[in-house]
Amino acid sequence: MNDKKKSGIGQKIAMAAVIVFIIVCGFIVDKDTVQQSAWALVPPIIAIALALITKEVYSSLFIGILTGALFYSGYSFEGTLMHIFSDTVVAADGTETTYGIISVLSDSYNVGILVFLVVLGAIVQLMNRTGGSAAFGNWASSRIKSRKAAECTTVLLGVLIFIDDYFNCLTVGSVMRPVTDKHHVSRAKLAYLIDATAAPVCIIAPISSWAAAVSGFVEGQNGISLFIKTIPYNFYALFTIFMMFLMIFLGLEYGPMKTHELNALKGDLYTTEDRPYADAEKKRLRTDGHVIDMLFPIAVLIICCVIGMIYSGGFFSGESFIDAFANSDASIGLVLGSASAIIITIVFYLIRGSLSFKDCMDCLPQGFMAMVPAILILTFAWSLKSMTDSLGAKEFVAGVIAGSAGSFVSFLPFIIFLIAVFLSFATGTSWGTFGILIPIVVAIFESTDPTMMVLSMSACMAGSVCGDHCSPISDTTIMSSAGAQCNHLNHVSTQMPYALTCAVVSAVTYIVAGLTKSAVISLIVGAALMVITVFVLRAKFGMLQEQE
Repeated sequence: MNDKKKSGIGQKIAMAAVIVFIIVCGFIVDKDTVQQSAWALVPPIIAIALALITKEVYSSLFIGILTGALFYSGYSFEGTLMHIFSDTVVAADGTETTYGIISVLSDSYNVGILVFLVVLGAIVQLMNRTGGSAAFGNWASSRIKSRKAAECTTVLLGVLIFIDDYFNCLTVGSVMRPVTDKHHVSRAKLAYLIDATAAPVCIIAPISSWAAAVSGFVEGQNGISLFIKTIPYNFYALFTIFMMFLMIFLGLEYGPMKTHELNALKGDLYTTEDRPYADAEKKRLRTDGHVIDMLFPIAVLIICCVIGMIYSGGFFSGESFIDAFANSDASIGLVLGSASAIIITIVFYLIRGSLSFKDCMDCLPQGFMAMVPAILILTFAWSLKSMTDSLGAKEFVAGVIAGSAGSFVSFLPFIIFLIAVFLSFATGTSWGTFGILIPIVVAIFESTDPTMMVLSMSACMAGSVCGDHCSPISDTTIMSSAGAQCNHLNHVSTQMPYALTCAVVSAVTYIVAGLTKSAVISLIVGAALMVITVFVLRAKFGMLQEQE
């Protein structure tokens, strides 16, 4: 029996096992006992496990949503159907909360992100249609002479674009994809480089939408000041960037990524048969474009998005630049910025004669179609998070943290890191995870041990980013796949071993930090451990042979 048939049988067995499990749960689970219990995390775990086993993300996410709705409604047909799509729940204090697919698509923040995605897709189509992307690839290739240089440039660009992770993912992907393609870097590796310089960079950048989000979760404290204090203790973010450079310079690849990279050296950038973006690449009809046709839209996009972010934070109403970023709304800012950028880009192309007005308008629906896979996955991922919220996952995790705070104080950062990793992985949201954990940590330590408060906050943030980095239902992971134009589950499966390696080193470092309460000692120990780990992996798996 060949591998393909074995894989098909395994997928059917996994699907059947999940269906049987869901049916059995109908007899042993009561809808009241599910609330604020470990059962609240079962739906996302089912979705993630199915996605990784079956390699089919849409059905897996929907089954997770269905499971959450069944748990919530007590297996009532009408209640399940309503909870999947739109279900308004009135709390004891009279507040109303709406759950389901329609509710997440009605949320103004989510709609803004989807609009930003579509506009970015259209801008990419415009650049491709003018031949700007191909021209930039040729220009960059004459200066970037090796795969290592192409990968390092991708990382450096990702570090420089620290304003917002969504913006980072799509912009870095658009700019670097032609370059990495020419140097035979697999789409899976490009997606990893993008993802590893999105959230990990934003979570240590004081001027970013992430810093604004963290500061908003800290009441009664100077949020930005606390955020800056957490940076030296944010081990996962710092070690992820360190590990990327080590691996690039040492030529180390392992796990599924090594297969993708070896195939890329032979000319196959995708490895798997499923390559949903390959046709989009073939639509680059022109090869006579100019570098300016790519650089101008990207520069305008960056400038307009920065202005949009600070505008949404009140910069033009008298707020300082830092405060404007702290108060910014990423959804509104990115929509305003990207919409302005696409208008300016179209006018620029018309003046230059790069495209006709009809060609520009044709790119709009093509940009939308290119982003449909990312939009569909995002919608299901948001809906799955809505299911976990309705089952009381936040309250359950808050209880676990509060109950463990009195014991093992020195090991609490380590424990918080692990809990944050698991919760973020299961729910697919780093913001939601540190939004749950940070207020608890601040309440426990703000009046007793300020250093432990900062350290524990860092553990919350680092664990949230780590879990988000691994999760197939994370919006940042989905955006990275879209930015690299890579099959989403290829990105997840190749990235996970790298993320877990860094997670183990970070977890050990949090034990050291909890015992010493010293950022310097912890960073030295963690960095040394990372170097040792990478050299051990290199000794075991060898170096990737470059094809120059």
